[in-house]
Amino acid sequence: MIFTPGDIIYSSTKLLNLSQPKIDNYKLNNLMEKHKITFKTLRETLKKMKNLNVHVVGDTIIDSYTNTNLIGGHIKTPTPSVLYQEKTDYIGGAGIVAKHLKQAGANVFFTTILGNDHLKDFVLNDMNKSKIKINAIIDKTRPTTNKNAIVSNGYRLLKIDKVDNHPISEKILSKIKNFIVKQKTDAIIFSDFRHGIFNKTSIPILVSSIKKNVFKVADSQVATRWGNIIDFKKFDLITPNEKEARFSLADQDSSISDLIRQLIAETKLKNLILKLGERGIFSKNKNSAGFAIPSFANNVVDAVGAGDALLAYATLSMLITKSLLISSIIGSVAAACKCETNGNIAIKPEQLITKINLIQNLSGYKIQK
Repeated sequence: MIFTPGDIIYSSTKLLNLSQPKIDNYKLNNLMEKHKITFKTLRETLKKMKNLNVHVVGDTIIDSYTNTNLIGGHIKTPTPSVLYQEKTDYIGGAGIVAKHLKQAGANVFFTTILGNDHLKDFVLNDMNKSKIKINAIIDKTRPTTNKNAIVSNGYRLLKIDKVDNHPISEKILSKIKNFIVKQKTDAIIFSDFRHGIFNKTSIPILVSSIKKNVFKVADSQVATRWGNIIDFKKFDLITPNEKEARFSLADQDSSISDLIRQLIAETKLKNLILKLGERGIFSKNKNSAGFAIPSFANNVVDAVGAGDALLAYATLSMLITKSLLISSIIGSVAAACKCETNGNIAIKPEQLITKINLIQNLSGYKIQK
């Protein structure tokens, strides 16, 4: 309550804006208290991620940023003219998932397909520097996938893709299957961008190759191409976004709760993290009614790869804690850290701890070392 002497006229809107309630913080606090989870638990989970073994299978993408300055345009045609500044290449797709896992402390094995070109050497050198063990299959019939964004003053003017999405050959499929069979691992992640490795023929074969008791994870970012997340049946964790879920179910109208029920029925999954962009995530498994986690991103610089960061850190958290709530919070924090970082680069646990401390401070709790 605010009392005034009556001699000054205050704007009611201004008074309301003096101290707006942070509903998201209250929701998160109540959720954590209900499940007896503390911020200290989150930090301790991050410190336990070392020496877990994870096998990533998926499509490598080189994300390129060509920075320019806009210097004018043609009079007769709507063609912008830009002055080239620099070009920076980043490992993306399944490759950045592997790099997030390695930064977190896991032992990472990466199986992928590359073209016989200069970008192949870029990937191999980068993985070697990152100390990631890579099973690279060279396919001379396709290029290494490259997505080049032309950027001017922070705006993306154009994206130029160099890609061939034709399905892999039976010979390559057999090689990937053998890598899966031979690799000893705690978890396997199928990181599907639908650039050749995963299709209706290959997915059942690759899934059947996974050893018993290996934690199975799938993420299928295929909203603009043919393919869908429900091809991955009976997985321990899947992490689609809303658009990808609607695309796979051919359903643009149902509520989020109905969408989730359909996904569970179609895939018979054990745990689901549904990404909702700036609205955060909604998570559910067979033992919970489901819960929402808000977005923790305060200053979005570059959202490319946020879902990959979530995928990596949520997977490791599930291996350690078996808790979907802890995994969802840590995954969301990782996604926020990526959104606040320019370029598709791997996120370090220290960045997550800094972010968790900030969230804790905003929630009104003292930091416990």
